[in-house]
Amino acid sequence: MAETPAVPDHIAKPHLRNFQPLPIEREGQRLAGLRDPTLISQQMMVLPPQAIQLVASFDGSRSLAEISRTFGVPQEALTDLARKLDEIGMLWGPTYEGLERDLRGRLRTSGRFPSPHASQWGASESECRGRLDSLLADAEDPELDAPVLGLVVPHLDPERAAPVYAAAYRAIQGAPNPDRVVLLGTNHFGAGDGVTATRLGFDSPLGVVEPDLAVVDDLVSRLGDRVLKDELDHFGEHSIQLHLPWIRHLCGNAPIVALLVPDPTVAMLADDGERASAAELNSALAESLRRAGGRSLFIASSDLSHVGPQFGDPRPVDEQQQDEVEQHDREMLSVYMEGAPDRFTAALAGGGNATRWCSIGSMAAALALARPRSVELIEYSGSLD
Repeated sequence: MAETPAVPDHIAKPHLRNFQPLPIEREGQRLAGLRDPTLISQQMMVLPPQAIQLVASFDGSRSLAEISRTFGVPQEALTDLARKLDEIGMLWGPTYEGLERDLRGRLRTSGRFPSPHASQWGASESECRGRLDSLLADAEDPELDAPVLGLVVPHLDPERAAPVYAAAYRAIQGAPNPDRVVLLGTNHFGAGDGVTATRLGFDSPLGVVEPDLAVVDDLVSRLGDRVLKDELDHFGEHSIQLHLPWIRHLCGNAPIVALLVPDPTVAMLADDGERASAAELNSALAESLRRAGGRSLFIASSDLSHVGPQFGDPRPVDEQQQDEVEQHDREMLSVYMEGAPDRFTAALAGGGNATRWCSIGSMAAALALARPRSVELIEYSGSLD
């Protein structure tokens, strides 16, 4: 009689990586797709919606035997499910580590990240430039009376927020190109919770956006390789990629310093110094930029309130709540416009960031680094799904 092969530890006690559930309809049947939002795994698993809670229990703390008893599902079926998740790299373990290793090798060879999100502005150069020019033509000139040091711009998809992108970037149209663009984003789905830099460039429909290696290397010399520890988190990160065509279109060949900035109102998972905090970034990057010289343009890729059932709220957003959210956003923006980053973060932290502002860290960092004499509100808009 043949022996049953032993179940590997990472299958017997599965730990599901971060996933994004997507609604799918096939032949009139509603299903849920499990997608890797980092895009490191390119495959998606489709399950019945009721199975989402089951796979969410694959958190590395319980064995399949324990999960079987909790949910009343045969252990053999759970083992089969865990193996299939592992095959597509959705479990932490050797299969995913192999995908990550292969990706690192490809990136080392190419020297740049692919940027699928950037193509939302247009797949080809002509299509992309045409769309950006059309949006800029429709945007009002803010008629600012001083050179622009930085912008706060959304990272919402262009389908919903294109006019707001254009309203912001219209403020730098025709201005002299900066020596570099410091692009401050958010780590939405990656493994790291600290400052994450990269030495790699980025593809875009308008050509490769190169890194400012002098600044990045100086920053690494100050903060250590820990800021590169989660460099792969830039792969698939839309808060960076969505701005690349605009930067290339309006700032020419200016290199970028692309950084994922943690939320300073949220404690880091481990206070062990293995990752750099937002506070450490601001002082170190200021010195790196001073040493590099030249003019930097700061772009904080930031969305404001996120409310509704898809973000954990119990009820759909009604008209009254829309008004309340807008009032809250405008109150917090008023604090931001005072120009004091610590006061801004304290104001949002004081309310527990109840409406889930995204990218508090990038907004605060832009303010701390640019040190503007004044902050102007060019455009505010909300999107309701």
